[in-house]
Amino acid sequence: MIKILMVEDDAVIAEFLGKYFAEKEYVLTNLIRPSQGLNAIKKEQFDIIILDLTLPEIDGLELCKQMNSLTTTPIIISSARSDINDKLVALEHGADDYLAKPYDPRELEARIKTVLKRTGKIAQDETTAFVVDEESSQIFHKNQALTLTPAEYGMLKIFLENPNRSISRADIANSIDSMRFDSGVESINVLIGRIRKKIEKDPSKPELLKTIRGIGYRFAYKV
Repeated sequence: MIKILMVEDDAVIAEFLGKYFAEKEYVLTNLIRPSQGLNAIKKEQFDIIILDLTLPEIDGLELCKQMNSLTTTPIIISSARSDINDKLVALEHGADDYLAKPYDPRELEARIKTVLKRTGKIAQDETTAFVVDEESSQIFHKNQALTLTPAEYGMLKIFLENPNRSISRADIANSIDSMRFDSGVESINVLIGRIRKKIEKDPSKPELLKTIRGIGYRFAYKV
């Protein structure tokens, strides 16, 4: 069970994320004021902290600095402020990651898992160690960025977004902009082969990216 402390004064966001993480069996405690957050980390142990930057009492950057002086708990900044200076200052003040709003809660969950794996809070699992960073158009596998062409990135992203679902070659081709003019069966098979070489232990005996005869492919991904 992962315990999250969030300091967020937007009630709508707090309620939305609270419901999302409750379904994922996370325990999320949301507080509005920085002073409440500082008191909370003195009394209770959390696995990760999520901070907004625009808060009452003091700015989130200052709160990040103060929290980092009191605890080794990883901190993720979640903010609508996209200024690169804010991001740099947050990282200098001890933040482990910076996620600009708006975002899909699945990306926040993926960032949480990546930070916790990097800090050793949770074990690295070979089948769940994929993180998609849409901002940089990169996919990380076991904390390492995969070297992917645009078509490979698009294809693997589709599989990660549709775990354990059989996807036809036509659906794959129609979903990837870079393949719409080169969507033959052979082209897709070549891409599948290249991706397997980058993610499978033994590409000749794929355990993750499986061929479903007569349909297409399925990514056996444990969410």
